[in-house]
Amino acid sequence: MKVVRFEDLIAWQKAQDLAIYIYTAFANLKDFDFRSQIRSAVVSVSNNIAEGFDIASKKEFNRFLGISRNSCNEVKSMIYLAFRLNYVDVKDKVELISHCEEVTRIIVGLMKSLGL
Repeated sequence: MKVVRFEDLIAWQKAQDLAIYIYTAFANLKDFDFRSQIRSAVVSVSNNIAEGFDIASKKEFNRFLGISRNSCNEVKSMIYLAFRLNYVDVKDKVELISHCEEVTRIIVGLMKSLGL
């Protein structure tokens, strides 16, 4: 299947799923600064994939994918912090980290497929 829209990218789809997981996991968190920061970071993952998709050059798309990967790492770091702050339990931490790692692997695979 030829990818013609960013919505066709598995990386974008999985990044959107990750955003839903994060929004759900922290929906009732009273630490509004933390909640806002992790939400901002997770939304950045799919948004940078979408934003870079229609860029004319592979090099620029690769740059946006790198930003997306970095945002995913920020989310992952915040999940570890959330666990240490007792905002999530060990089960949720493991599950959320696993989702982050899956998204990162897919983004890295997409970056490699660009052949740069």
